[in-house]
Amino acid sequence: MIANRMKQIQPSPTIAVSAKAKALKAEGVDVIDLAAGEPDFDTPENVREACVKALNSGKTHYTAVGGIPELKAAIIRKLKRENNLDYAPEEIIVTCGIKQAIFTCMQVMINPGDEVIIPAPYWVSYPDQVRIAEGTPVIVPTTEKTGLKITPEQLEKAITSKTRMLIMTSPSNPTGMVYTAAELKPLIEICKKHKIFMLSDEIYEYMVYGDTEFVSPVTLDPSIKPMALIANGLSKSFAMTGWRVGFAAAPKEIVKAMEVWQSQSLTHITSFVQYAAIEALDGSRDFVHMMRDQLNKQRQICLNALRDMSGVTCSEPHGAFYCFPNVSAFVGKTDSDGNKMTSSQDICTYLLTKAHVATVPGEGFGAPGFLRISYACDVQKLQTGLQRIAKALQNLK
Repeated sequence: MIANRMKQIQPSPTIAVSAKAKALKAEGVDVIDLAAGEPDFDTPENVREACVKALNSGKTHYTAVGGIPELKAAIIRKLKRENNLDYAPEEIIVTCGIKQAIFTCMQVMINPGDEVIIPAPYWVSYPDQVRIAEGTPVIVPTTEKTGLKITPEQLEKAITSKTRMLIMTSPSNPTGMVYTAAELKPLIEICKKHKIFMLSDEIYEYMVYGDTEFVSPVTLDPSIKPMALIANGLSKSFAMTGWRVGFAAAPKEIVKAMEVWQSQSLTHITSFVQYAAIEALDGSRDFVHMMRDQLNKQRQICLNALRDMSGVTCSEPHGAFYCFPNVSAFVGKTDSDGNKMTSSQDICTYLLTKAHVATVPGEGFGAPGFLRISYACDVQKLQTGLQRIAKALQNLK
């Protein structure tokens, strides 16, 4: 009864872990969730008020498939003001979160057999979204030695006559790594040389720390604009994960195709939410800066605690809100019940069932031996969770 395509894809491991954690909480277990990919903040009041105002004024009817003109205009202003990029309304589409923007891009651009290069560690949904479009994900593993980033040599080697697209994510989920302009430039040049489309996932744009700067590939080299799609959204930076507002900026023929696809799938995102999105994009950035400053403090707490754990190594994340520690030293060890840790998946299960801390295994990100830990939570819970992890890992023999 189920279509064959479903045999190629798996449920999101991040959602699966969160579901297990919630199930344990429902049983009364004191679970600390360090797996969730969302900030522990409420949506800013001005955004919520804009939504209520739109709802009360009757903004509850169908809208244009690709988003109301006012929201497209706000996105265009944002791209010009913050990224020095010029886009026209027909080059913008509003989507149900960034996930749907990327999914729809795959559907309208990837033909059966087309190859999409995905540096690992990667966001869990990329490979399956490529497979659903009948493309072939080409996974390029990176190492801690290269900062968990793809090198020009690796990119060049991965390219074949079937290569259609490169997916770039900076800041990265799950690693928190951020590509510098110097690191991006040669990757862009290779894409230009081979006429490879670049999809730039910029959802964590505002979440960079210290002296680190966010660099959009299209801003760095505007000549790639005809061969690039910028995917972004409001979920992370404005604490609007449940609102499901994303957008893409791309050549108009791609946006037109995405709108056709969207018209036959979800039609458009919720009408009154679009007015709240305008307020987020045009309003003050005080909330964004406050949240970033708080997350930076939590980043240091998490990184320091992980680096103090014997057997754990962790590269410093410069963006997003995750640490991605290497726990491969514990693979092969055994817990007090005689269960052997054969993977980071086993270690995650052990931490959840024994220490009551939810983390996400690296296997879901194409990085066995690692864990993803979100520090976007209550500080006390974060510290307690890290203490539990340290104790549980040391109890493995």
